[in-house]
Amino acid sequence: MARHLITSALPYINGIKHLGNMVGSMLPADVYARYMRQRGHDVLYICATDEHGTPAELAAKEAGLPVGEFCAQQHHAQKAVYDGFSLAFDYFGRSSSAQNVEITQTIARELKANGFIEERSIRQVYSNADGRFLPDRYIEGTCPHCGYDKARGDQCENCTRVLDPTDLINPRSAISGSSDLEVRETKHLFLLQSKLAGEVAAWVDEHGKDWPTLASSIARKWLNEGLQDRAITRDLDWGVPVPADTWPDLAAEGKVFYVWFDAPIEYIGATKEWSDLDPANRDWKSWWYDVDQTVRYTEFMAKDNVPFHTVMFPATLLGTRDAWKKVDYVKAFNWLTYYGGKFSTSQKRGVFTDAALELLPADYWRYFLMANAPESDDTSFTWEHFAATVNKDLADTLGNFVNRVLSFSRKRFGDEVPAGKAAGEAEARLGEEIARLLAEYEEYMDALQFRKAAAALRALWSAGNSYLEEKAPWLEIKTDQEGAALTLRTAMNLIHLYAVVSEPFIPASARAMRSAFALADDTAPWVGQEEAKALASVPAGTAFTVPPVLFAKITEEDLESYRVRFGGAPEQAGGGASTGVETEGKPVE
Repeated sequence: MARHLITSALPYINGIKHLGNMVGSMLPADVYARYMRQRGHDVLYICATDEHGTPAELAAKEAGLPVGEFCAQQHHAQKAVYDGFSLAFDYFGRSSSAQNVEITQTIARELKANGFIEERSIRQVYSNADGRFLPDRYIEGTCPHCGYDKARGDQCENCTRVLDPTDLINPRSAISGSSDLEVRETKHLFLLQSKLAGEVAAWVDEHGKDWPTLASSIARKWLNEGLQDRAITRDLDWGVPVPADTWPDLAAEGKVFYVWFDAPIEYIGATKEWSDLDPANRDWKSWWYDVDQTVRYTEFMAKDNVPFHTVMFPATLLGTRDAWKKVDYVKAFNWLTYYGGKFSTSQKRGVFTDAALELLPADYWRYFLMANAPESDDTSFTWEHFAATVNKDLADTLGNFVNRVLSFSRKRFGDEVPAGKAAGEAEARLGEEIARLLAEYEEYMDALQFRKAAAALRALWSAGNSYLEEKAPWLEIKTDQEGAALTLRTAMNLIHLYAVVSEPFIPASARAMRSAFALADDTAPWVGQEEAKALASVPAGTAFTVPPVLFAKITEEDLESYRVRFGGAPEQAGGGASTGVETEGKPVE
């Protein structure tokens, strides 16, 4: 089978992420990776914390910690949350790793050797109050394009336009708040994107034609506006150092690479981190170097990350003239909003991932987010919609089916799957319907259309309920005990099938369903079409147990407590709702 390299946007280090960040990158990547593993593919799912840049330094300063110690603590805190969400990374690395430093510096040297990096004198904002040059994100002001008064010096999070610090109106220091700023001359390295624009455009034309419209349109918009040469170094204490053997003067000044230069390279760096843990059995280059025809690479990200992944990172790799693997498919997402407005930490509005896990198990959130993934447009999270989805789809359609089938069968036939008569016309119809719906589910999952896949999965669950209502074993048993046994045996086989095919969306619940049956050789990763039609994977005589209730309903009292804790509908749902994570020029990663 094919080898699949999967990466999701790197979560930035300065704090726990909210649900919009989860559904915009890591969760769909995990669902897809799980599904592809089940289908027999060789999968490597790589992610990492993105640890460089201004916000990391500012957050560490606020916490009163050295930035390295702060990042280490936050890495472990974020990883614990992702473990709680059952994100099955093959490796979750750190962009501050020695491997990423090595590869980033190597790529920079190659770009210089090929004429795509040059040193330029520029005029940069200097804060007299702080006694230092200010990196882009240390400067705040009013966006000249949309008027947002808290725009940062490299990107406006409201309109997402990329900025230079000198573009800002009424700029001020993000450190001291001082407006005593002046422009002085200093030197930085520039990636000459203008010289690579034609190659990037040709590459997007070739590879982007099959991307979702959201991803391809953003990439082409940037290309049509013209690629500008981009400064790729900053004046910071924390980051990948400019190598002294290539740029001794800049290295002596303490320049580091811009976070958006080294962060995508960390996909490669994290793979090397993974490889270095077991070098005898893992080869990071087999995933990243000279593998265009043997590896399919899929990236997952929210829309505000698309330009960097579809333009800047490809330009970086193309400019090396080396055979680095570049992305084949970019799965981009719109934004998840909170009642149409922004998630806000300061205003205590919206649900963050650690708090979500305090309320309810991960599967509740995983299913809801994927069933309502913001694929074609922004999606608004509301507690009312969340409760309705959980109660109808998970509690009533799936959970109730599992509980009533197993409980009724144990009560009337004991702790083994009953035999009953041979399958009849109703079972044949059911098998055909299940096989059809399973094929539909596979089609949508293969195409990374997650909302449609969730709808097909829901239809599979509903088919079981329709069969149960048609056969009504609670009535059937009064006149045809063997017929009722057949109905229950068939329904138990549906439960097992649901356990297998639901695993990408609700892995913990899938394990509970599958482990209900004492099947010694139950290792099949997927359900084939003929197997789905037969519905005979769980034979008569198999011992079973009744698992605890899979999904508890959310009550109106629960809803009221959630609204009080997290906020209800904002009085004014601000426009341009973003993922709300403050980062170095990238609100998601």
